[in-house]
Amino acid sequence: MQKDNLTEVSEFLVLGFQTSKNIRFSLFCFLLVIYCGTICGNLLIITLVSTSKNLHTPMYFFISQLSISDILIITDIVPKMLKILLNNGGAMSLISCITQLYLFCASEASECFLLAVMSYDRYVAICNPLRYSSIMTSGHCMVLSILCWLLGFSIVLIYIIKTAKLNFCGPNIIDHLFCDIIPLLEVSCSDTFTIHIVIYIMGIPIVIIPTTIIVLSYTYIVLTILRISSNTGRQKAFSTCSSHLIVVSIFYWTMFGVYIVPTKGRTLTMSKILSLLYTVFTPLVNPIIYSLRNKDIWEAIQKYHKRVIW
Repeated sequence: MQKDNLTEVSEFLVLGFQTSKNIRFSLFCFLLVIYCGTICGNLLIITLVSTSKNLHTPMYFFISQLSISDILIITDIVPKMLKILLNNGGAMSLISCITQLYLFCASEASECFLLAVMSYDRYVAICNPLRYSSIMTSGHCMVLSILCWLLGFSIVLIYIIKTAKLNFCGPNIIDHLFCDIIPLLEVSCSDTFTIHIVIYIMGIPIVIIPTTIIVLSYTYIVLTILRISSNTGRQKAFSTCSSHLIVVSIFYWTMFGVYIVPTKGRTLTMSKILSLLYTVFTPLVNPIIYSLRNKDIWEAIQKYHKRVIW
């Protein structure tokens, strides 16, 4: 083995989009606007839920937790991505790379659990409305929320530790937008078979179980809605969970598009664009969906606006 191959890498060069300066600057401005909009939108949701008494319900509490997750995800990825775009590439230490990967994966895992808990909340509200207030108490909601965060950050830590123990001895170039798990494993000179097995096993509690909860919850919800005799009653029942269903669909379709769909024949540019949809646009869309399709949030925005003015 050659000597340079034995040299352990302590820093990576993340390439980002290798294109003309004008395109990179335009993309920089575009992503900066999206980042600011995402932060403001999600902070607005959190502020409204915490200050408006009409929004002190389990559903809005979990929406605010989802907003926290979106803020963590986009803040972990975008600032460094903007710097990489301006400089046509950027260096990241191994520790910084692993830290970015951990925060990203842990936040995404927590979001999977939160979406599952939100589907359970909608199931109880529609299928067991008389027992809703006794089941989804504030204490119960708090416990479920803490459990989501603890599970997300603890389960992901297992394969992050194993990833950090890999040897990286060159090349140190990551042709991606950030330190994602697949590009990072591709530049490792260690045997990554065990890591891949661990990732697949971790996918059971992180992806399979939450997805199963969501599918079962909405199966019972649909069956319950179909048993409602009046069209008005069915529309009212479905409207209470339509926003969550849209958010779940966007989240899982983008995630499956990046990690599950076979990458054979997919260009690096396409992979980067899909990653942008998953990491940047989804956190932006979530507060928009919950705001545009929710009268309570619009009323809370109007009341908050009047308080600020007066």
